[in-house]
Amino acid sequence: MPQTQTELLALWRLPKVLELVPVSRSHWWAGVASGKFPKGIKLSERCTAWRASDIVNLIQSLK
Repeated sequence: MPQTQTELLALWRLPKVLELVPVSRSHWWAGVASGKFPKGIKLSERCTAWRASDIVNLIQSLK
């Protein structure tokens, strides 16, 4: 888990997110669509990333 403010500002791609949130890719995207998981930031047409801080907050809320 990130420890510093700089690490919390990082953007994580889906493989990194799925290392920390143990769900399948399809379950993740369904959760994003339903609002259960945070919406990503489109970096390009086929590239989405998530704020590390959003993922850390998600993990803490699931505990």
